[in-house]
Amino acid sequence: MNKGLTCLVFSLLFLALSCQQEKKSTAKKEQPIKEQEVAPNKKQEEKPKPVTAQDIIIKKDLLYKKYTLEDTYPYKDTTRGFQWDKIKEQLAFVENFQQTPSRYAVLQNYQNEKGESPTIKDFKRDSYKRVSDSFNVERYQAAPLYDPTTDKPVRYGRDGWLVRVKGADTLARVPIAGVSFEGEYTVPKRYLRLISDSVQFNIINVVDVKNQNICTLEKVGKEWLVRSMNPVTSGRHKPPHAQETPTGLFVVQEHKSKMFYFEDGTRTYAGFAPYATRFTAGAYIHGVPVNNPNGSIIEYSESLGTTPKSHMCVRNASSHAQFVYKRSKDLSSLVTVID
Repeated sequence: MNKGLTCLVFSLLFLALSCQQEKKSTAKKEQPIKEQEVAPNKKQEEKPKPVTAQDIIIKKDLLYKKYTLEDTYPYKDTTRGFQWDKIKEQLAFVENFQQTPSRYAVLQNYQNEKGESPTIKDFKRDSYKRVSDSFNVERYQAAPLYDPTTDKPVRYGRDGWLVRVKGADTLARVPIAGVSFEGEYTVPKRYLRLISDSVQFNIINVVDVKNQNICTLEKVGKEWLVRSMNPVTSGRHKPPHAQETPTGLFVVQEHKSKMFYFEDGTRTYAGFAPYATRFTAGAYIHGVPVNNPNGSIIEYSESLGTTPKSHMCVRNASSHAQFVYKRSKDLSSLVTVID
């Protein structure tokens, strides 16, 4: 082999070896990134932002326009009005608890129809022999709430209080968490009325026992529309028969076109109240009482909007009571009582 041919062969071999080395180096650089080295791109689920009173939008769009009160109005030598700031706080609370999907239920024991609650350990008894707990909730018409750790009844739950169901509703005592009150307990299932999972509480009646007025609101889109603003008369403290209207959040439970009532301390009918919407124990939103079981409906009373006079109920002009009666559906509307 001549010298020129030998040089050509060596050159070709050197070139081939260089190409193979370059391919290996490139292949090494282009190796796929291992799966564990890839940064995760999953977006964490964000919790809904809590609604504040400042976020609540209230607009007036009255559907009932009789006896309408102004935002503030004179009463004797003072001024009364609608506590819109406090009402916004209540509406924000309603919006917030509904952000979490839940199974709801309402505590029920109207006139002890589900059975008298057991006596709790640290109960109180007043001069009229009425038993209540440390939260001033009476045993009569209440549901017993049990401590899940001790399995003993520790307090009473008002008829009409809203709760979340936290476990199987087939158990003898069902685990619950309060919405109308704080804490987690168990309650015998006979005291629970389950509410549809799809419920939306968009109709709310706000009773103000300090100013003796009521406003009804409806959630439409992102706004709360005021549908009425009227005078009322709430329950007074005159034991043993008359009691104050309790404050708090309650579920509308029952409707009666005529709610008949007895003379105090008897079983004799004294009359009726028209268009009665029951929200807790014996407390109804109703029209002007008629002190004759066979009498005719009375539209208005000059005592409305003055001082508490009822036995626990909330008196309204009868046509306004009818307005509330028609719009507040059982187990899907609320009554909030503020002071």
